[in-house]
Amino acid sequence: MATMLTDEKILITGPAGQIAEPLTRYLAKDNEVWGAARFSDAAARARIDGYGVTTRSVDLATGKLGDLPDDFTYVLHLAADQSNDLDYDRSLRVNAEGTGLLLQHCRKAKAALVMSTFSVYRPNPDPGHRYAETDPLGEVNAVHAPTYSVSKIGQEAVARFCARAFDLRVTIARMNASYGDNGGLPAIHLALARAGEPVVTRWDPCTYSPIHEDDICAQAGPLLEAASTPATIVNWAGDEPVSVQEWCAEFAALLGHPVKVDVREFPGTQPSAISDNTKRLSITGPCTVPWREGLHRMFTARP
Repeated sequence: MATMLTDEKILITGPAGQIAEPLTRYLAKDNEVWGAARFSDAAARARIDGYGVTTRSVDLATGKLGDLPDDFTYVLHLAADQSNDLDYDRSLRVNAEGTGLLLQHCRKAKAALVMSTFSVYRPNPDPGHRYAETDPLGEVNAVHAPTYSVSKIGQEAVARFCARAFDLRVTIARMNASYGDNGGLPAIHLALARAGEPVVTRWDPCTYSPIHEDDICAQAGPLLEAASTPATIVNWAGDEPVSVQEWCAEFAALLGHPVKVDVREFPGTQPSAISDNTKRLSITGPCTVPWREGLHRMFTARP
């Protein structure tokens, strides 16, 4: 289970992202890591450079990859468009077409991991439902990014095509709720709680399967090892279902004051996002960071 990546030439897209930055820093310790993104934030690029990463400015929307090499042994594609407008054309161009152009460029790699999302799953009205990889897709309203679900389903289709067309081993990993010192949904809620603002969610209880960034780093190697042609599709989520209400109660205890949770109806959303981890557990084994420990560490790291 503990497949370690060492002495590899690895490309990570979107390396300054909330999920990708800890993973980039982790992999750069023992590998030659390259980071590709638009890098519109010079400070973010300098920070990634500081980890010993070779950075390149690319534009997935246009397919302009510049002088990016094509001899990577592994690719981790985490860059994504999550705009909050209704520009489906741009979202599909970046998330779907951009994925195809990137995998075409890097088709000599041993394997690629393409980051997808739980937002591809059709909402199940049962808030206790555990989503499995074989569940129906589509029709979800991702409130923060209305085009996200459609474009990520498009991305998965393109990645599946690339696996077969280029004989490229691919893992499509559907991320649940990532969190840690570098942020995530619980961190957003913690910031609201610190400010005395209400935390808005869509169900009571609204339950996720949060996964700590340390477990994401540890599981990237096994998930790449499990890549295949046709593509492997797997949920990437923590082992403990935790509701927004539960982690806000934990924040209240740490802060010493109540945290208000407002439940509002958002039509078309998933009442909860609980993962059936049977497949992932067979690949990676169990997670190692219990949710309370992870939240306490995040609380300390993000004053």
